[in-house]
Amino acid sequence: MIAVLIATFMTSVETTIITTALPTIVSHLNGLSFQSWVFATYLLTTALSTPIYGKLSDRWGRKPVFMTGLLIFSIGSLLCGLANNIILLILFRGLQGIGAGAIMPITFTIIADLFDYERRSTMLALNNTAWGISALLGPLLGGYIVETLSWHWFFFINVPLGLLVFLIVFFKYNEKSHRVEKHKIDYKGILFLSSFLLILLITLQNLGNFKINLFLITCLILLIVILGILFYKTEKNASDPIIPLELFRNEVFSIQISTALLLSAIQIGFQTYFPMWLQAIYKSSASLAGLAVTPSPIFWLISSFFVGTLVKKWPPKKMSLPLILLMSIFYLPLTIISSSFPQLIFYIISAITGITLGIIITINTLVSQRVVTDSNLGTASAMLTLGRTLGQTIATGILGLTFNLTLNSGIQSHGKINSSMINNYIGGIQTTTDIKHYESILRQTVLSGMHNVFIVVMLIFTIALIINIMDKNNSIIH
Repeated sequence: MIAVLIATFMTSVETTIITTALPTIVSHLNGLSFQSWVFATYLLTTALSTPIYGKLSDRWGRKPVFMTGLLIFSIGSLLCGLANNIILLILFRGLQGIGAGAIMPITFTIIADLFDYERRSTMLALNNTAWGISALLGPLLGGYIVETLSWHWFFFINVPLGLLVFLIVFFKYNEKSHRVEKHKIDYKGILFLSSFLLILLITLQNLGNFKINLFLITCLILLIVILGILFYKTEKNASDPIIPLELFRNEVFSIQISTALLLSAIQIGFQTYFPMWLQAIYKSSASLAGLAVTPSPIFWLISSFFVGTLVKKWPPKKMSLPLILLMSIFYLPLTIISSSFPQLIFYIISAITGITLGIIITINTLVSQRVVTDSNLGTASAMLTLGRTLGQTIATGILGLTFNLTLNSGIQSHGKINSSMINNYIGGIQTTTDIKHYESILRQTVLSGMHNVFIVVMLIFTIALIINIMDKNNSIIH
């Protein structure tokens, strides 16, 4: 469990610490035009490799696959720290992501292997604590490293942690023996799934751009449909498919994955747009605006400790439905509030988000592992991790598209403002003559964009509620 907690901290702090590091890294490597790919490449390779590692862990065992992922992640971190230009950094971030694709889902699988269902929720909550600490310490640690060392140490810090976890797992983790299956590896399934996810994520990245190439997006969507059909037909006929489609015939399993995907989409919406809202509309400093999301990880890790008691008393839908409904009620004002509304609402919503997700996402993990056979435990854990990654990625594209379309509409209707002025206004550069002169127009344009973003978020809430209402299971999962 010590190794699992360190591994969770190591991979999760990587995503929070890089936020603080990125401006410094981009400045040193002269890579402003490529900065989004420092995030996107890591996300792409993590999403591509997650289901593959999940399947391999079911066939070959957790230990060898987990150790392989740790080595790849540690080597990728070392190379990122040594990178001397932005292209090499992006490539090595991809290598890091390939390693992270093994670490994140297999930590959940190892917990499921080590502890029975009754104790598993407590251990998952403990694992959430490592994630919560990383969410809180990441920005602080990032600021300290920038001021006292150099950006290279953002990556070097992972190497000793990775080696420590590797040694603990190598010498101390004795898992049940796994019989290596004789089935042929589903290479075609791996190829079609990887291609499908790659094109999907690239499409969503392009949807978030300020200017959208409609011809490119149309071609990419067509390619996604073709690859999806090919993947489905391949998996249907494979003797040992990379993703067993029969898993999704289990309604309870499908609902847990879908709920995790949708709530993760809402999570990335509030994490992205709350700080931007406070910085642009309320003139908060970047550090103060960032504090708006801080209550979420704190309340997430606290609430997750109550899941063990809750799952013994109620079926999943009777916990998920009221919590999702409560959360949606608190988000509803964000579709209409003016710039004079008290800032306190953002901190309250952040806390409610943490409470809700801490309980429901932990339930999703517990139940999705419980309703599959032991032979598919690794695959099930990987599907939940992939669902959360895809939910965040899809939301990034859709919400970014919504926001940018609203801003473009504002530019066209007023004619006196442009995208450069809006970017400066959002970024807090509000001292130029143009911005001061058109400040009310800029504020209203950005505020309309925020309202529309959270109207889309309310639609996601509606889908999540409908899916859980449709859940026919009214019994407690034992």
